[in-house]
Amino acid sequence: MGFQTPQYKLSKLLEQAGNGTIQLPDFQRGYKWDEERVRSLLVTVTLGHPLGVLMLLQTGNDQVRFKPKAIEGTPPEAGQESPDLLLLDGQQRLTSLYQSLTGSGVVDTEDTRKKQVKRRFYIDIARALEDPARRDEAIVTMPGDGIERTNFGKDIRLDVSTPDKERVHGFFPFRLVYDTPGQLDWLWKFPGATGDGAARMALIHRFQAEILTPMQSYEIPAIELDRSTTKGAVATVFEKVNTGGLPLNVFELLTATFAGDAAYFAQHGDDFRLNDDWQLTDQVIAAHPVLHGIRNTDFLQAVTLLVTAHGKSFTSARKEDVLRLELSDYLAWADKVRAALVWVAQFLRDEHIHRARDIPYPTQLVPLAVIRVILGEEADVYGVRNRLRQWFWCGILGELYGGATETRFARDVDQVPGWARAGISGNTDVPVPATVSAATFAESRLLSLRTRQSAAYKGLHALLMAQGAKDWRFNKSFDYTQYLALDVDIHHIFPKKWCNDNEVPRNLRESIVNKTPLAAKTNLLIGGASPATYMRKLETAAGLDSDELDAIVGAHLIDTKALRHADFEAFFLARRRALLGLVEQAMGKRAQQDVEAGALTGGEEAPEAFADEADDPEDTDVIVSVVSS
Repeated sequence: MGFQTPQYKLSKLLEQAGNGTIQLPDFQRGYKWDEERVRSLLVTVTLGHPLGVLMLLQTGNDQVRFKPKAIEGTPPEAGQESPDLLLLDGQQRLTSLYQSLTGSGVVDTEDTRKKQVKRRFYIDIARALEDPARRDEAIVTMPGDGIERTNFGKDIRLDVSTPDKERVHGFFPFRLVYDTPGQLDWLWKFPGATGDGAARMALIHRFQAEILTPMQSYEIPAIELDRSTTKGAVATVFEKVNTGGLPLNVFELLTATFAGDAAYFAQHGDDFRLNDDWQLTDQVIAAHPVLHGIRNTDFLQAVTLLVTAHGKSFTSARKEDVLRLELSDYLAWADKVRAALVWVAQFLRDEHIHRARDIPYPTQLVPLAVIRVILGEEADVYGVRNRLRQWFWCGILGELYGGATETRFARDVDQVPGWARAGISGNTDVPVPATVSAATFAESRLLSLRTRQSAAYKGLHALLMAQGAKDWRFNKSFDYTQYLALDVDIHHIFPKKWCNDNEVPRNLRESIVNKTPLAAKTNLLIGGASPATYMRKLETAAGLDSDELDAIVGAHLIDTKALRHADFEAFFLARRRALLGLVEQAMGKRAQQDVEAGALTGGEEAPEAFADEADDPEDTDVIVSVVSS
């Protein structure tokens, strides 16, 4: 990649934007600046201050075939030309300058309330010449028709809707700064403050010398990338330079690349629109709320993993490899990934993960979808599915998908399908995937899992529901329908108030060991009471005898005898052992027992921050929804 750093006259940039010599790549988002930012930009130009660097890319690059689009506000014919340069950074500034300094000077912008408006911009000549330090006050914004109204539009406060009226008020329009004939005509007819001809000419000469001439020679520095620049380099440079706008991602880059695919156009007579294709994926996501966290870049990573796994020497989901995607490869796999996402949603539901916010590692869904594509219907065969579950839970409980995910994506796509198939073939020579073999869980981790920010915390919440736990009051399983209908969340077993009253250490009170999934109304009924009290209350409210209730509560891996005696220590020790067994069952391996038997604390606890917890509800006659207590 080579580049140069030329200085462009603003007048030349406006000319190139207007004739289509400079255009935007198709990935650039729309024009978004509000009127105050446009006004401030014009102040900067009138003062001769720098407004930042533009970044341009030379066209004619075999590696970067971005589809161009004209800058907003330019003539229709500008978009019909083949540009010499693509504007990668500086769209908002150049669009603002083009619309305010050419043509009618009317800018399509928005006001402080984000309402779309049309605005013109003027220089108050008298104020502009008084004091350069107060130049900001001399740059005036007016409605697009040049008339400022008050009293809900009934009265006119200021009217500069015609050149004559502009001259009467001494408001020089920015649209004429680079229009020499129009500018001279406007100034020639401009009256002096006293009507004296000599005074008028002196004012005109001073305005030209101090304001207009410096503006006409104003220059903007640029970084101009040459034709050898790759898409990856464009993305990297853009991210470094584009600090004022939204960061560029691979989806926007590929949108422009695919739109410029000549072979597709020759076959279909139209450009491929990646955004339109993404709408098909978005429909799948909309139909399955648990998938709502999946982004368009995740989808592209899944496609790239499949493309590289089937046609390259290595499997990859790195950005630079996503950017190398050919449209034909994308089209070969996109529909298969979409179909796999439906399967992923059902897989999550089977594991009792019902909402997007409850997914331990959203990133893990990328390789999960890819593995489903590779395995096809075999993914639902009992022996294969069991191994997929083991891999899934090893990733979560081993907390392995929190960093360096692109490398893990590729490794799992290479290793998991063959190992999963060995679950029915019985082939013992297939190596265990690294995510399974490397996953470990220590008993002490149960003591430090205290907030829903942790993947393992969310995972245990789901595992408890999946292994048969029911709500204590309604005796209903936590399937998808009941989970939503009952407003289920994870709540304290020994209530927060009881723990505080009985001086239970905060780290034990907030541990996952003292949490379990319950309906909001069940948690409300429990309130802040002692378990010895609320268990009797539950029997009456639910119409259950003590044995029936003990069976329901016991399915949450709770020692009900300790609970009914409000024996926190016995309860905590028994449930910690039971939860450790649940973890071992899900991971298919022994956990590390690093807490001394009979000790409430020990081992190496991870230093996690506590989340703010709501107080337990105390007035059970008030019907409210308690989300977390």
